[in-house]
Amino acid sequence: MSTGSPKGAIKDRPWMFRTYAGHSNAADSNRLYRTNLAKGQTGLSVAFDLPTQTGYDPDHPLSRGEVGKVGVPVSHLGDMRTLFNEIPLERMNTSMTINATAPWLLALYAAAADEQGADRSLLAGTTQNDLIKEYLSRGTYVFPPAPSMRLTTDVISWTYTNMPKWNPMNVCSYHLQEAGATPVQELSFALATAIAILDNVRASGVVSESDFPKLVGRISFFVNAGMRFITEMCKMRAFTELWDEICRERYGVEEERYRRFRYGVQVNSLGLTEQQPENNVYRILVEMLAVVLSKNARARAVQLPAWNEALGLPRPFDQQWSLRMQQIMAYETDLLEYADIFDGSKEIEAKVELLKEQAREELARIAEMGGAVAAVESSYMKQKLVESNSKRLAGIESGDQIVVGVNKWTETEPSPLASDEDGGILTVPEHVEEEAIQRIQAWRKERDDNAVQAALQELRAAASSDDNIMEASIKAAKAGATTGEWGAALREVFGEYRAPTGVGKAAPDDNENLADVQQKVSALSEKLGRRLKFLVGKPGLDGHSNGAEQIAVRARDCGMEVVYEGIRLTPAQIVNAALEEGVHVIGLSILSGSHLALVHDVLDKMKENGLEDIPIILGGIIPSEDAEELKKAGVAAVYTPKDFHLTEIMSDIVRIVDEQVNETV
Repeated sequence: MSTGSPKGAIKDRPWMFRTYAGHSNAADSNRLYRTNLAKGQTGLSVAFDLPTQTGYDPDHPLSRGEVGKVGVPVSHLGDMRTLFNEIPLERMNTSMTINATAPWLLALYAAAADEQGADRSLLAGTTQNDLIKEYLSRGTYVFPPAPSMRLTTDVISWTYTNMPKWNPMNVCSYHLQEAGATPVQELSFALATAIAILDNVRASGVVSESDFPKLVGRISFFVNAGMRFITEMCKMRAFTELWDEICRERYGVEEERYRRFRYGVQVNSLGLTEQQPENNVYRILVEMLAVVLSKNARARAVQLPAWNEALGLPRPFDQQWSLRMQQIMAYETDLLEYADIFDGSKEIEAKVELLKEQAREELARIAEMGGAVAAVESSYMKQKLVESNSKRLAGIESGDQIVVGVNKWTETEPSPLASDEDGGILTVPEHVEEEAIQRIQAWRKERDDNAVQAALQELRAAASSDDNIMEASIKAAKAGATTGEWGAALREVFGEYRAPTGVGKAAPDDNENLADVQQKVSALSEKLGRRLKFLVGKPGLDGHSNGAEQIAVRARDCGMEVVYEGIRLTPAQIVNAALEEGVHVIGLSILSGSHLALVHDVLDKMKENGLEDIPIILGGIIPSEDAEELKKAGVAAVYTPKDFHLTEIMSDIVRIVDEQVNETV
């Protein structure tokens, strides 16, 4: 018998295959992109390093240790030119995960496309450009909410006219789930963000009422899918139905094509484990199923993490493995030959309706506060994310939430996947930063500085007025201005911002398992003559604050006095805070791979200020050989994702401080 497609069936086109990639420098990243495209990848997804994401050049003090670590540094038009060398932008679909500096990177992209002779109206792709979630989770914001909203609106209105195939905003719930969001929070917080942006654009009058539905149709989403497959798939169906409802009822969009919930996805990285990392391959596959199986809520583009992302940066082979997973699903199965296989299921319909009902309730609460921006400024949304993440971690600690290889079935054979000479991960050489500094210094010497200064003055003038920022940004890009100069110009006009941490308002954990540690904290505090004081610090530009927040909350719940000032601090600022606050222990959280440079800087400055008796602990994605080096340098303890028992870490901190007190008595 035939085992082919159903008679008369029309096979759907597969989603776009992407790999989130970029590291070291533009030339190396360009080679990686061209290799991935040759392997069957159908779109590019650019990862930028943290200085680029936050508007600094490689030679800025805050860039120390961060250059090329979590993405590619793009400091000027020359870098963008190199990044897309031999890649025709007119025929490429490029996603750029960029937010605070989105107008600038889009300006560089447009300038590079102009050099290629590309027709701007044919350029297709996406700028994430979602600042609201940056205040809540990822942390690469720069400016206060009001000017950030203005910059987002400028990108949206400029692309509508000049790059009509471009998605100017990718409302991103991905990082919300990475920060601990429940499905209902992911639904409601993301939709509240989209509403805030579209309301702002409509109120600005930059797009006519008749054209507004088309603009609504250019807004896309970037979501996350975790391990609870049925719930995650139902979440995606709820997203599509709620978005259709909002577009019709709030914005009067009549054409169905402009109401479609168009989304890309990277599945959950939060749940990937350092222990038995080979299990992550199955996790990634299950998570992908949630966003491709339901035809009525299928992703337009998928990028998958690699099995080893809890260990460090994935290698080209690891990225290829995830790409092949997508290709096998799309081309070897019959998935694309059928209508939605979940239509008519009572269980699915009931779950979708429940998620929609709960999301509408949360949207109403946010609306009563004045919308998403007000809910950010009041710390409401951040507080809720911190609380939900605390509950998630508590479930793993207690064993109520089983994670295979972590809190159950932990016996294991050594993994051959991680036993190669490279440790199973890609390591960015330390010379990358020095070379980037040399390149940008050479770039500044070779350009026409008068033209650059004139362009930057025009940029400041545009920012100070109601003029759209994009044309001035493109002019500055073509004149040779750098990412740091663009960022500095706008900081002069808009100022900088430090978002609420949500730690102080998070509900306390009354878990009785804390009683033993609470007693230890009280006993040590009595010995110290005052309450044990713990400084939690985020040095460098790493904005992944989830771990630091959970440590701060648990330390508070155990009875310690906690000093936590949020993200993006220099080593000097952290040491100064330790000096002024009179802390007993310092905890540093670094997930960007910049731990060696930053921790050594902190240790050096501690010694300069006579604080070498204060113990330092470190948490993050730290390879074992780096952990050993840092312990030899003076770090008291190093914790990685495998150390998920936060209460045990608190007990360690008490022991470390107690031992230090005994040594100095």
